[in-house]
Amino acid sequence: MLVTSPDLKAFLLATPFFGGLSDESLDLLIAMLVERDFEVGATVVAEGEPGRSMFIVKSGRLAVSKRTHAGGVIPISRLEPGDFFGEMTLIEMQNRSATVVAEAPTVLYELTAQKLYACYKADIHAYVIVLQNVNRELCRRLRRADDRFAALQVNGDD
Repeated sequence: MLVTSPDLKAFLLATPFFGGLSDESLDLLIAMLVERDFEVGATVVAEGEPGRSMFIVKSGRLAVSKRTHAGGVIPISRLEPGDFFGEMTLIEMQNRSATVVAEAPTVLYELTAQKLYACYKADIHAYVIVLQNVNRELCRRLRRADDRFAALQVNGDD
């Protein structure tokens, strides 16, 4: 289905990544996004590989996992429409920290580091808002991880 611009704008503004942007700034960022389709079982990103882009989930469902030192796989989270991932590589310029696999047919919007830099050059205000949004989401994730870690510690004490 073809997404009309008002529908796309409404969807993106409802995501944590694009919240607070003006119409003009949102239009600039929309023009920088590339739509990518993934079939069930497709690996979107693999832990350890170089990464220079992030993704916003338009539709579908994805599983995030990490490898253990022993070679096993630990499920980390599920991603659904409105979620975003891959932003860590844009901030710290390190390899991918986890593997993300499509569990259903999935449509993603990709934003590369190069395009984000173009946003910085064209609209510094939008760039700052995007980085604030990313930082807020990273803080939320850290709090959830802290809570899970604390729950594991408490349950281990029983």
